[in-house]
Amino acid sequence: GLCPDTPARTLSLHSAKGIVIPLETHYYASKEKVMFTLLKKENKARRGQFETVHGTFQTPCFMNVGTAAAIKGGISSIDLKGLKTQVELCNTYHLHLRPGDHIIKQMGGLHKFMNWDKPILTDSGGFQVFSLAPLRKIKEEGVYFASHIDGRRIFMGPEESMQIQSNLGSTIAMAFDECIENPSPHEYVEASVERTTRWLQRCKEEMARLNSLPDTINKHQMLFGINQGSTYDDIRIKHMEDIAALDLDGYAIGGLAVGEETSEMYRIIEVVEPFMPVNKPRYLMGVGTPSNIIEAVARGVDMFDCVMPSRNARHATVFTWSGIMHLGNKCYETDPRPVDEQCDCPTCRNFSRAYIRHLFKANEQLAGRLAVQHNLYFYNTLTEKIRDAIDEDRFEQFRGKYSKLLATRI
Repeated sequence: GLCPDTPARTLSLHSAKGIVIPLETHYYASKEKVMFTLLKKENKARRGQFETVHGTFQTPCFMNVGTAAAIKGGISSIDLKGLKTQVELCNTYHLHLRPGDHIIKQMGGLHKFMNWDKPILTDSGGFQVFSLAPLRKIKEEGVYFASHIDGRRIFMGPEESMQIQSNLGSTIAMAFDECIENPSPHEYVEASVERTTRWLQRCKEEMARLNSLPDTINKHQMLFGINQGSTYDDIRIKHMEDIAALDLDGYAIGGLAVGEETSEMYRIIEVVEPFMPVNKPRYLMGVGTPSNIIEAVARGVDMFDCVMPSRNARHATVFTWSGIMHLGNKCYETDPRPVDEQCDCPTCRNFSRAYIRHLFKANEQLAGRLAVQHNLYFYNTLTEKIRDAIDEDRFEQFRGKYSKLLATRI
């Protein structure tokens, strides 16, 4: 799997724990020397690292969601580094509408705009077009829709999505796809997925063109394809086979965690996983709870994102190693303990449950900031602990202890 001009340094890669990685587990994700390395497996759980032009990140990985180039809750890019964030996710649709991708390109791209020097993944905008935009019309060339901000008419197709993401200069761009409602008729889903495959081919061709231009901010931008197919096994499998043949930099499973039963989401992952390339990172979009992450890792997933940690935190709900806690409850009114006595995040090191509860009751903005800090740190620590457990051949033990516990409401 190595390119002919492989630099000598890649032939003796070591993991963070000093383990020599066999040569055959090295894979280049593209000709630009961006590399995914599968370090270890425990059953289907995978431990890897992904080398990019903006630095290397370890998998399994949780990507913190900064939709409009900021984490809601008053968390800056500088804060994120202290919260163990490896990758930030930003959104094509929102940044295209505000402030405009051409403005961000003029400012030097997202990394300079938000002062973040680690990897950034940009969602293609497909989900937002289908979930937020009123009066949308889907055609072969793309989607015509009305902005949810001011109602103005906009067109976005595969080429436009790639052009916007190129202007943003993200590390990883997601392909433009149709997000299908669950449930939908088999015939409609089949036709939609076939169109999404055609769109993906156009995305790939347009990205190759954009990466060759002299004024492109990130000429090593990568492309991930997205598997769709609602809850139909046959469509999911065929689509995964079709997009795997395009030899992209990574692959995502989309269209889940949108209202279907959790057991159904796990079933679809199990159906699709055997057809996903072993040598490319796997990303489950929009998922989820701590328990969801543990269970998806057990089924072979590497990357995750979700607004849940920041959104729940802004409403006083926090995740702890003993379960889920609501800080607005009266029992915390005079509680001097930190949010989580097993946590060493900036919030837990410095403030009590009683104080944070008071801030929420007084509608102080600091309440949300402190809670968001904690939840992001918790999620990043969770994936860190998962990585350690796989490294040490005890992931199943970790899963047995925490999968149900972390879903418990205190």
